[in-house]
Amino acid sequence: MEQQEVEVREDSESQLIYRIERPVYDETFIRSTPFKKPQLIAHLVLFHRCSSHKAKAALLSFLPILSWLPSYPVKQYLFSDVVSGLSTAVVQLPQGLAYALLAAVPPVYGLYSSFYPVLLYTFFGTSRHVSIGTFAVISLMIGSVAVREAPDSMFYVLPANGSNASAFVDEEARDARRVQVAVVLTSLVGIIQVLLGVLRFGFVAIYLTEPLVRGFTTAASMHVVISQLKYLLGVKTQRFGGPLSAVYSVKAVLSGITNTNVVTFILGLVCLVFLFVIKDLNERFKKKLPVPIPGEIIVVIVSTGVSYGMSLSADYKVDVVGDIPTGLSAPAVQNFSLFPNVITDSFAVAIVGFSMDISLAKIFALKHGYAVDGNQELIALGLCNFISSFFQTFAITSSMSRSLVQESTGGKTQIAGLVASLVVLLVVVAIGFVFQPLPQTVLAAIVMVNLMGMFRQFRDIFTLWRTSKIELAIWLVAFVASVLLGLDYGLLVAIAFAILTVIYRTQSPRSAVLGHVNGTALYCDVDEYEEVTEYEGIKIFHCNSSIYFANSDLYVNALKEKTGISPEQLQAAQKAQRKQKKVNSKNNSPLKICVRKQGVTHEVLPQNVTEEQKNGQLQDRHDESDTEEAIFLEPLTSVHSIILDWTSANFIDSVGAKVIKQVSGRMFFVIKEYAAVDVQVVIAGCNRALLAELDALQFFTGVMSTDMMFPTVHDAVLHCQKFRPAAAKNNDTT
Repeated sequence: MEQQEVEVREDSESQLIYRIERPVYDETFIRSTPFKKPQLIAHLVLFHRCSSHKAKAALLSFLPILSWLPSYPVKQYLFSDVVSGLSTAVVQLPQGLAYALLAAVPPVYGLYSSFYPVLLYTFFGTSRHVSIGTFAVISLMIGSVAVREAPDSMFYVLPANGSNASAFVDEEARDARRVQVAVVLTSLVGIIQVLLGVLRFGFVAIYLTEPLVRGFTTAASMHVVISQLKYLLGVKTQRFGGPLSAVYSVKAVLSGITNTNVVTFILGLVCLVFLFVIKDLNERFKKKLPVPIPGEIIVVIVSTGVSYGMSLSADYKVDVVGDIPTGLSAPAVQNFSLFPNVITDSFAVAIVGFSMDISLAKIFALKHGYAVDGNQELIALGLCNFISSFFQTFAITSSMSRSLVQESTGGKTQIAGLVASLVVLLVVVAIGFVFQPLPQTVLAAIVMVNLMGMFRQFRDIFTLWRTSKIELAIWLVAFVASVLLGLDYGLLVAIAFAILTVIYRTQSPRSAVLGHVNGTALYCDVDEYEEVTEYEGIKIFHCNSSIYFANSDLYVNALKEKTGISPEQLQAAQKAQRKQKKVNSKNNSPLKICVRKQGVTHEVLPQNVTEEQKNGQLQDRHDESDTEEAIFLEPLTSVHSIILDWTSANFIDSVGAKVIKQVSGRMFFVIKEYAAVDVQVVIAGCNRALLAELDALQFFTGVMSTDMMFPTVHDAVLHCQKFRPAAAKNNDTT
């Protein structure tokens, strides 16, 4: 490009000022300037070249532990990590037992899910502070699938003695089947997450916008609380799944509320109040307490002792955890015949689990100044789920409550998670039987209290009402749909609605006519700013959206409305002009054509009558004389140029490109239509990616050429001021 002069100086107030003097650039000139492009073959060779540096980087990316463990500062970090791990394990043990009930599997599988995945994440995860393991929302989603695939109705058996007693549920067979379903679902979740991570699909979490996730998790918390009511009250009810399951569950609990086990309810209520008080104390005095008060483990130990000492199960019919096998189970192959039944649910669990994990991971990474890799997090979660599924675990993700404990108690790395997993292993191998008398109502109380933070998300409604009505709509749709339709269908509806809001925003963009801020190269909306002026004869049209099939017609309509120039109306006036000339020629009456300009009437010579008049409107008026007719030619519009500002456009599709050149349903071009009434149209502010798309769409053919494209609005303005349509110049000189 030609040399451009740039002057930078400081004025008396030390404000930097720059002045640039250069020619007006258009796209034809820019493309004529040679610039170096890398050759495709050389680029491919460089990309696929193998080196020791690339191999090391790939290994460190796949096993992040290798990047920090060799330089692990034992003296500074080890004690903090051990204390943090023990504190996290104290919370993880009761939550593992409790969330197993949500997953509709025996409690011991919650302990398995609190050991294997946590151990594996230490090697593959990139976050130093999240606590991996069971989580209420994911557990509930798994439980809904397990109940759907293995309902109680499948396991009713008649008494063996042939008596007239009613059929009962074979709980052992039912639980075994539900474990199979949960394990198969977890395996598929792991496969999906690994594949998404390998294919670099970590960006899929962006479709779960924050209002959607918060509305969805609030609805999931409602499902969790409703599902725990029967354990809290000691009422025997069926577990429901699918749409309206929450309504059916509440109805079933209310129907059987007269059968409430009073001892169960009192014990659960006492634990609920105690845990709530402990959580409140931990929140209020978290800066003064060295470690949070372990309310969950205190409740578990005390209630287990009370249950065992008072024989609550035998004497008062209080439901307890029951048999907890000692030791780890041998790895087993899943029942692959169940894969087709749970494939849809596995996608939902995989995406929600990853969304929860990456959200927490980014929060802690930002707070402590390190980076997390979304794709590697997908792979890490996938490997944790897939490998652990062979050891009878259910799907996991990071837990907010445990992650906060792990971080607040001084955890520095995932060594804290490793310590927590070893504590869980000790319980499973050695002392798991101790928790067999633990009442289920205590686990229900633990689950409910841990969801108190989720219910604070109802405050989002008031915040979003003030800030963004569209995001409020997303929150409400996610909440209502998930409560009424279930978590699987609710999530699909919420995602579909969120995508529709994006389409709505791009389909109804904001458009404006821009004016120039004197003394600058800035252009602002003339309706919003007072100190902007429009150039005479030039309209600058700005639209803050890309142009594609959904909004292309709206773009053209907004262009005509904002600029006040409709080619159809101008062309209709021209037709009326030609018709009037024909009438006058048939009457053979003398014709005097006058042009009105700024209050002065100029007579035009009769020989010009035969020429087609452009950019004008004929109005016939009768003189006082019957022998002479005067026709006044008044300019239809003072605008001779329209500049389309495309600085906000990120992409354009084939429909959008055609509509810019061709009005839908007609063989007129937008640019050609305006040219027919002597208004030139140029485009400014295209980025290079958009220009490449226009080239691929063969946009620069026919009436459109690259010399009508300008890199900035100011370039386009200067061009339009100098190169005006011929008719516009004639009107000025007439």
